[in-house]
Amino acid sequence: MSEFQDDEAGSADKMVVHGLSEKALLATGIRIGTPVRTKTMEKFTARPRPDGLHMIDYAKTLERIDVAGKFIAATGAKNTVVYTSREHGAVAVEKFCELTGALPRIGRFMPGTFTNPLFPGHLDAELVVVADPMSDQQAMVEAGKLGVPVISVCDTDNVTDDIDLVIPGNNRGRKAIAAIFWLLARSTLTHAGLLAADQPMKYTIEDFETKIDEEQKSEMLEERISDRRE
Repeated sequence: MSEFQDDEAGSADKMVVHGLSEKALLATGIRIGTPVRTKTMEKFTARPRPDGLHMIDYAKTLERIDVAGKFIAATGAKNTVVYTSREHGAVAVEKFCELTGALPRIGRFMPGTFTNPLFPGHLDAELVVVADPMSDQQAMVEAGKLGVPVISVCDTDNVTDDIDLVIPGNNRGRKAIAAIFWLLARSTLTHAGLLAADQPMKYTIEDFETKIDEEQKSEMLEERISDRRE
């Protein structure tokens, strides 16, 4: 095993948060980026792998998750809308919102959700969290028009100009996005005084993961390949 692979594997003895080791966290692929790295994501990345994939500095991921959790707790989860258009992030968003009381939106984002008070599904958001600025752009555009802050999970190929708080991380992998939202839920609950630092959560990271069948796996693979070609 190479030195890089040893470093990538992480330590089973080093705990990231209560009940989660560095080794278990890195096994989710949370820090594996794409072959493309935008200028605004450079500061969040470490050295690339031999295969050309840019690697995210997961220490910065954890730092930003903690800041985001504190922000959500201060704003109030009930005033926070969490959105993903992608199937692989659906369960993660649902579980996050169940635990924290935030408002989930999954699938197509209907125009006017934030900006049109007459729209039946209208929401008054004070904070918006999205899983991918590339696919969740409509929610970001409407939040921007109203001056609502946006927190987004961003991969190495994402442009972050319209994002108020970037959480660097792999936002295409099911296990990675589950880990990010699990950690964010934990941070939010801890900062809200609803969960002690040494207290286990109701759900595990695996519970946050969207389970898919073989047909869905093929569709998601094609989607990821398409993303990387854009």
